[in-house]
Amino acid sequence: MAIRLIVQDPDPVLRERAVEVTKFNANLHKLLNDMAETMYDADGVGLAAPQVGISKRVIVVDIGDDNGLIEVVNPEIVEATGEQLGPEGCLSIAKLNGDVRRALHIKLKGVDRNGAPFEMEASDFLARAFQHEIDHLNGVLFTDIAESVYDISKRPRQDGE
Repeated sequence: MAIRLIVQDPDPVLRERAVEVTKFNANLHKLLNDMAETMYDADGVGLAAPQVGISKRVIVVDIGDDNGLIEVVNPEIVEATGEQLGPEGCLSIAKLNGDVRRALHIKLKGVDRNGAPFEMEASDFLARAFQHEIDHLNGVLFTDIAESVYDISKRPRQDGE
């Protein structure tokens, strides 16, 4: 495993529609392993392959709950219900956060690292994380859809910080 460089906006790979994965081999396994290690090293909760400069439809998510690390290849949201508005940041957009409206509950389908299809449902923060990462696969950044964007480096310091 290796920690990869996280590309920053405005790198053009972040604006491309990522290519569907058709080969489930050692290269894909290495990419997934590296993405997980990179995400954890950066204290992130999700990472999409374009964020490490690879235009493939691959995401990893770990929001710190009982699900642990979730790897999804060729993810697709097949159902979305409800609504939530909440803050988001991005490892590819340093110092900015924004308030983004997302579905509250989603049904996701994709395949695992070996090409086996699966479906899962997600709600609340996990649903938000999946939607954020899948947006990356379509060339969409949270700043494109945020209702407000703010510079977190300029927020007032709290006592004890």
